[in-house]
Amino acid sequence: MDLGFTTAVYVVAAILFILSLGGLSGQESAKRAVWYGIVGMGLAVLATVIGPGAGLWQLTAILIVIGGLIGYQLASKVEMTQMPELVAGMHALVGLAAVFVGFNAHFELANVLTMDDSVKKMLEGFAALLAKKSGAEINILRVEASLGIWIGAVTFTGSVIAYGKLSGKVTSAATKLPGGHLLNARQRYHHWPALAGIFQAARYCRWLF
Repeated sequence: MDLGFTTAVYVVAAILFILSLGGLSGQESAKRAVWYGIVGMGLAVLATVIGPGAGLWQLTAILIVIGGLIGYQLASKVEMTQMPELVAGMHALVGLAAVFVGFNAHFELANVLTMDDSVKKMLEGFAALLAKKSGAEINILRVEASLGIWIGAVTFTGSVIAYGKLSGKVTSAATKLPGGHLLNARQRYHHWPALAGIFQAARYCRWLF
């Protein structure tokens, strides 16, 4: 499956997810909406598994089975009143996965950029795709990876707090830190130097892979 077709499948999956979320707002359309979500997720997983850069089939199968068993156990035990907690927990895992994907793409890119052209020709999978990218495409990938890490981290931490509040493990009262607005502003300001630091640090992290 080439990259263009894989991207088209992702677009179809995204549309199905949107239809699924919209249909869940009504009882009559909820059953159809669930199937929209199931088909959309199936297409997304299939495109990822057999798309460009695919590999490690045995590990992929093991992880799918483990995730499926965990999801089945949770879904079979959760009560309807606990659905918001379940959704918050799943969002936390999605955010954490985005962080891992972003760091993996960044470190793999830093590793590929240090290779000679003769070595790049022998690469396979995701690394081979990175070796073929132009300078502009590499910069776009860096921005995408950094945004994925940042948004995923915010999603993970926010969803963990939401789960704790919904389950009663964290107080639902609003917590305000002294100078909270200033802290938020400084966090956004320091994001860009941290982004530059990640780019520079990646070249020293080749031992991770």
